[in-house]
Amino acid sequence: MALVTDLELPVLDYLAPDLNGERFHQVIAEVRARSWLATSPIGFIVLDREAGSYFLRTKSATFPGMRIAEMFEVPEGPLLEQMRRNILHVNGEAHGRLRGLVNPAFTPRAADGWRPAMREFLERLWAPLADASRCEFVADFAKPYPSLTIATVMGAPLDDAPKLHEWSNVIQGQFDPNMLTNERAKLERACAEFYEWASALIERRRDDPGDDLISTLIAAEEAGDRLSDVECMNLVLNVLVGGVDTTQSQLAHGLRVFATRPEQWDLLASDSELVPHAVEELLRYEPITPFTARLLHEEVEYRGVTFPADTVVMVCSFAGNRDGVEGDPEAFDITAARGPAKPLTFGAGIHYCLGANLARAELQEALRFLPQRMPGLELEGEPELGSIHGVYGLNSLPIRWNTA
Repeated sequence: MALVTDLELPVLDYLAPDLNGERFHQVIAEVRARSWLATSPIGFIVLDREAGSYFLRTKSATFPGMRIAEMFEVPEGPLLEQMRRNILHVNGEAHGRLRGLVNPAFTPRAADGWRPAMREFLERLWAPLADASRCEFVADFAKPYPSLTIATVMGAPLDDAPKLHEWSNVIQGQFDPNMLTNERAKLERACAEFYEWASALIERRRDDPGDDLISTLIAAEEAGDRLSDVECMNLVLNVLVGGVDTTQSQLAHGLRVFATRPEQWDLLASDSELVPHAVEELLRYEPITPFTARLLHEEVEYRGVTFPADTVVMVCSFAGNRDGVEGDPEAFDITAARGPAKPLTFGAGIHYCLGANLARAELQEALRFLPQRMPGLELEGEPELGSIHGVYGLNSLPIRWNTA
């Protein structure tokens, strides 16, 4: 067996500040053409679907969240508590117990129950734009839409939506080395504020339950086992952090991609049956989680290569999503039959994204609503793309459309 550190592998500078947009597409294509495996400043990167699925599913690896806490010496306090309790960092029987209790709240049917609220928010956000012909899509639409949805799902006042969005974006910074180094106090404050807010909301829902997620989690029971208030509060935090910035970013990328492909936008406007296919193609083509890290806690042998314990392996869902699909994998085509393989965008294995069904429902409702109201969609200026580290989003997306 060859030791992975002895191999001559292509280098992918994952930390390069200009690695996004079309340059990101080009770089990944070039590296993929050379090997299924690359090296980077922070670990090894696997670039095909089979390898990606293997490392996401293997019991020999875990999400390295607590290693991050150790590396950056996160002290006792709200941030460390959140990192310890994050369902991504919980494994084995403890993880199976949590997922067993909460999975019923995240089924496709449960997500479908929130679609009427999503449609109401889409109408509300469109109202001030109805007579317009341009907008800054991130600020006017992509940012508030999932925040309002998550507030409703939680059973929180809609007035709290901006606050939830702010907390979500800040707490995501636990995966950003720069923020952990330079803005630790901001992270600690956001976690503390959220815990105080969620504790009060859980107490209110315990006395006055409704049809919301928090009430469902409070009532969740399996064989006499129930969630504690601390577990409930941290699961709500996981849903917030995983369900706001992610959906915002995926929707913004969707409008960016469609704005440069008018024929695809016209197809979507003329045939709403294409909406589910369009969402899956978007998740495949421009995943907003292009890399997912795993830390090996024991030696792994795979494809004749030995990966020592403590090796960091980055699964590139962007590359994996292009592997083994039917048709041209580099083309964005909402009519293409891509085969049975699902995108790796939501992960795989026991840590498959808890809110995937809710996110799909939000994206479907948005892409059913917008095309008929934004004919002739196009960019009005250069989008301001974010970093591929963590959640790959957009800071701004200026667009215009016809008002005829």
